Amino acid sequence: MHGEVAGRPGVERRVSDHQVELAPLRVNAVSPGVIDTQWWDALPPGRRASFFQAVAAASPAGRVGEPGDVAAAIVYLASAGFVTGTVLECAGGANLTVGALAS
Repeated sequence: MHGEVAGRPGVERRVSDHQVELAPLRVNAVSPGVIDTQWWDALPPGRRASFFQAVAAASPAGRVGEPGDVAAAIVYLASAGFVTGTVLECAGGANLTVGALAS
């Protein structure tokens, strides 16, 4: 999760720069939080479950994300013709409570 948080300013800058360079094309990005995908398979099952429970407990959505959540965010950005230069958080609000996981 820390890598995602640290990388966001770079993504925001790139989206902003590309939006200006490529106008009138729309440029947007999705910034996913903890999503239950194969990316987490390297964690032992018990540790993964504990981590997901901690993330869910700290998240306003009360759960970790699923791939369909990210897909829905992408579909929204693709269909919203007046949205451009945006990085859409898809983290169930966990980006607002990330400090709770560090405690």
